Amino acid sequence: MCFYRIIAASVSEGNVRGAEFAELRAFMEVAEHGNFGRAATRLGLAPSTLSQTIRALETRLETRLLHRSTRSVSLTEAGRHLLERIRPAFGELEAAVESINAFRAVPSGNLRLSISTVPAQMILAPLLRDFLHAYPGIRLEIEVDRANVDIVKGGFDAGIRYGSYIARDMVVMQVSPPTRMLAVASPGYLQCHSVPTQPHDLRNHDCIRFRSVNRQTLVWEFEQAGRRIEVDVEGPLLVNDADLLVRAVRDGIGIGYMAEAYMREHLLSGSLVPLLADWAVTMDGWFLYYASRHHLPAPLKAFIQFLRDRQVGNGDAGRVLPD
Repeated sequence: MCFYRIIAASVSEGNVRGAEFAELRAFMEVAEHGNFGRAATRLGLAPSTLSQTIRALETRLETRLLHRSTRSVSLTEAGRHLLERIRPAFGELEAAVESINAFRAVPSGNLRLSISTVPAQMILAPLLRDFLHAYPGIRLEIEVDRANVDIVKGGFDAGIRYGSYIARDMVVMQVSPPTRMLAVASPGYLQCHSVPTQPHDLRNHDCIRFRSVNRQTLVWEFEQAGRRIEVDVEGPLLVNDADLLVRAVRDGIGIGYMAEAYMREHLLSGSLVPLLADWAVTMDGWFLYYASRHHLPAPLKAFIQFLRDRQVGNGDAGRVLPD
């Protein structure tokens, strides 16, 4: 049985011998998430049940562990002390329970992934059906979020993001080949506007800008013969969603700038036309990342092996990202 399902069963079924264990784990989840709703989701419990569990623990210990308000949850001094003492022990217990997966013919359990929008569509979506068919015992939870998520704090097993956004202490595995960044336009737009022949020509065009994860506007970079330049573009539209950007370009609103691999279908169909292709710069691509090589949950091991077998990216787990 999955580690979290053991806890949920202890709480929901009133298992007396497991009650103290379940209360402590419930407290740790609330403390680390700072939110009853997210902790309840993680444990597979109703928020009301989780709240009652925390009250029972505080009553048993005769000590308040959490400060609660309508908007936030924070630790008392006693709560901080308790969390520091129980976190290492629960880490060992979780690893022990998950290690039982090694004795099963087919891995099973929960796999939680945090992934940004572009690789969710470009890398993960085409693999979902085959992965779930190959591992019917794995319950996959995917959270698509453009924010630079702390996967440890968020309770995720792994994430997929562009290399420069990943913390240096993570184990990484490349899951997409390098891809060019292309300026593109629709055929309709080019019928009414001149075709740029130099990057600086873009200053005379309506350009659709993209706001990246760190809330900065994506810089349009170009390179030729070792010369790299940045172009400050302007236009009527600024978006933070890749699908919306591509749709706006296809509708003829202006010129866009996006990863070639993400736009491949539209480029092949002719609904998008590449511009300044001989000036295109190449980016490293996206990476799967996770916190440690030790005590990997069986579902994550299976997912990593599945990506390797599919030869997604270069399969180089454990490589160090360039500065």
